[in-house]
Amino acid sequence: MSEQQTGRLYGVGLGPGDPSLMTVRAVEVIAAADVIAYHSARHGRSIARSIAERHLRPDHIEERLVYPVTTETTDHPGGYRGAMEEFYADAAARLAAHLDAGRTVAVLAEGDPLFYGSYMHMHKRLADRYPTEVVPGVTSVSAAAARLGTPLVEGEEVLTVLPGTLPEEELTARLATADAAAVMKLGRTFPTVRRALERSGRLADARYVERATMNAERTAPLAEVDPESVPYFSMAVLPSRVAAPRGDGGDAPHGDGGDAPHGDRGDRADREGAPQGDRADAPSGTSGAPGEVVVVGLGPAGPLWLTPEARGELAAAEDLVGYTTYLDRVPVRPGQRRHASDNKVEAVRAEFALDLARRGQRVAVVSSGDPGVFAMATAVLEAACEDPYREVPVRIVPGMTAAHAAAARVGAPLGHDYAVISLSDRLKPWEVIAERLRAAAAADLVLALYNPGSRSRVWQVGKARELLLEHRAPDTPVVLGRDIGGPGERVRIVRLADLDPAQVDMRTILLVGSTQTRTVRRGDGTDIVWTPRRYPEA
Repeated sequence: MSEQQTGRLYGVGLGPGDPSLMTVRAVEVIAAADVIAYHSARHGRSIARSIAERHLRPDHIEERLVYPVTTETTDHPGGYRGAMEEFYADAAARLAAHLDAGRTVAVLAEGDPLFYGSYMHMHKRLADRYPTEVVPGVTSVSAAAARLGTPLVEGEEVLTVLPGTLPEEELTARLATADAAAVMKLGRTFPTVRRALERSGRLADARYVERATMNAERTAPLAEVDPESVPYFSMAVLPSRVAAPRGDGGDAPHGDGGDAPHGDRGDRADREGAPQGDRADAPSGTSGAPGEVVVVGLGPAGPLWLTPEARGELAAAEDLVGYTTYLDRVPVRPGQRRHASDNKVEAVRAEFALDLARRGQRVAVVSSGDPGVFAMATAVLEAACEDPYREVPVRIVPGMTAAHAAAARVGAPLGHDYAVISLSDRLKPWEVIAERLRAAAAADLVLALYNPGSRSRVWQVGKARELLLEHRAPDTPVVLGRDIGGPGERVRIVRLADLDPAQVDMRTILLVGSTQTRTVRRGDGTDIVWTPRRYPEA
């Protein structure tokens, strides 16, 4: 049958429940349709039909599409999925019969037809066979935000919409990173969603909306809601962080931290390059909650290397403290204060952050890579173990290390035992570094060498090469990873004997293979480096 002889299919969005929120186009389509179709449970009642009821005519043909199963079990041989697939196929066939007869079919859908709507299952089965129009409707998310009277997203914020049926771990991770969020499909999932909000630190901000725009509408702080009272037509909402009230107002590349002294108490008097906003200007917390310091690992480069936990902590902080270069990697959020400083004042930076926390602020100290690897965690903890900071809560949020990032770019050079050594002699004598290099090389460990060189340290890489050649063959593979994940990324594989100190700077990390490490050229012409997990018997 040709397209001109068939009827037209409409997916009609009815909005969140209040009939007055139906669009003019939805009313027009319903009035002109021959067939009105709607889904319902076995009890036969349909919310969609009740919304559109005033616009139905006695001569409308009504097709009630009754779900074979909702929350109960089924004896269908294909289980729940099999039962639903069979239902959708049968429902589509019933509607296709009307369309083939030349009748116009309007499938009613609460909210928007293509937003978690049942209509989409008909659309996927029929839209390629019949002329189709989807009439959008006001979503339940929009209705919930309107009923709360709070901005949902603002500026560059991102809205995350989640089904409550996700596993708790997944919900927790996504909620921790979300600017604003709506969690749908509550009902029986409410306890899981509540735990995820609590674990992600977002419970205090969460709002509950039930049957938005309907007669039995209810809103409340989500933490106060009785789980036994929650129906399916309810939603958890995390509104805009911008709208929420806030308080006033390693650190070197591939060091996963710094080449400067950590905890040098002489830095107290020398405040050049210290965080913007001296202690005297630090604001007092206004939230009434105790402050804390969270040291956050940013990974080696941009947002793709940031963990969900780290992203959430950065978003939740009232104050961000860090070396200017790393602080610039954190998106600017309205209401947050940023305290940037030079790379050589870790102790001052740590004490500044702890002072802010003592005044009730929630502070994130940012660190490249992992904050516990030659980076800011040590500086913060060193200060936090002394008066007057002993009572300030401090947490460490890990990040991807520079060593692991560089290793992944070339294969698996760290596949067996390895040692991590900093070549910086600013905090320990070169004699100690040399002794450790010899010991690690003699033990046949793969080496990850941090802080290999800088403008003021130019000879350490050459000396390290000499020491390692006492225990390693000249053709031992060395990986030079520079600015991994960044715009200037460059990864090279050279022989140990050919390692050129002039090609190494502070943004470079070196991975030196053991006697077992292999370099192999694959079929596509790329070279990979890997260290076998098995070690030959003595």
